[in-house]
Amino acid sequence: MKWTRRRFLQAAGFIAGGVASGMGRWRVPAGSLAGVSVPPDVEKIPIVDTHQHLWDLSRLRLPWLAGDSRLNRDYLLRDYLQAVAGLPVVKAVYMEVAVVDEDLVKEAEWIIDICHRGEGPTVAAVIGGRPASEEFPAYLARFRGNPVVKGVRWIPPASKLGHKLYFSPQMRANLRLLGEWGMRFDICIPPDWLADAVEIVDACPETRFVLDHCGNADPQQFGRWGKERGEEAVRYVERWKRGIDTLAARQNVVCKISGIIARVRPDDWGPEDLAPIVNHCLAAFGPDRVMFAGDWPVCTKGASLREWILALHQIVADRPLEERRKLFHDNAVRFYQLG
Repeated sequence: MKWTRRRFLQAAGFIAGGVASGMGRWRVPAGSLAGVSVPPDVEKIPIVDTHQHLWDLSRLRLPWLAGDSRLNRDYLLRDYLQAVAGLPVVKAVYMEVAVVDEDLVKEAEWIIDICHRGEGPTVAAVIGGRPASEEFPAYLARFRGNPVVKGVRWIPPASKLGHKLYFSPQMRANLRLLGEWGMRFDICIPPDWLADAVEIVDACPETRFVLDHCGNADPQQFGRWGKERGEEAVRYVERWKRGIDTLAARQNVVCKISGIIARVRPDDWGPEDLAPIVNHCLAAFGPDRVMFAGDWPVCTKGASLREWILALHQIVADRPLEERRKLFHDNAVRFYQLG
């Protein structure tokens, strides 16, 4: 049986006795958000999670997990279903998990199979790839025309060599190929590279780009935490805003509202600590070019997926219902052609 919205809501406890119970079944999370009420009419807002990570360490090698006691274990579909139980997540888009080069094809084939099995909300995938490589076209050709594969991501090393590769002529040529083949590319780079990323976007006008994680903004540089850091934080915020505004001026770029929750102080944060980043991205990109993304399980470094969703609902609570639906659902369905 395919994983329909109604089937998921039933499994998650959102439908009882044949009547949609909506967000009334939300459990108020413990800790920093305890006592925070759920904003009104959120039961009218289904969720597409545009950034879902899964990994099976018996199949895939993820070097970046070494030494991470929280994340260095399997995170499978059943674990994700537990994380979203009681939440109106109706679809999810898998995001590549930075496997070793030798496992790229294996990872892509594994997640395509998961999508085809229809045992959860995962219906599409952004696979890993190395577009700075001459071999990229041959690799990508394996997945050309596959309706599950929506795009590619590569996170470069945060080094001079990584910067050189990311902004190389070979990279631009392969990103143009992505556009020609109807695929998208996720930009996931240090904030200091945002201004340079405009060069890539301008060189590939037919390619659709996704800026991950609010441009990888560090919430520790904003608000009350930023005040602790003084002028250093002020300069950081100014550079980040300029980078965001420059990319947002390009109509072929959309922004994922995500990632920032993983960098909060786990025992000392609230929606107001994330609001400056979220609100600037929403203002820069506008209501039609922003998408919610969970970034589970990486988000659990700061809070649960449930807490992140609730915090974002709090931040945007005063915005029109139509805009909130676009953020959490409608824009993702349109951008990824999820049907």
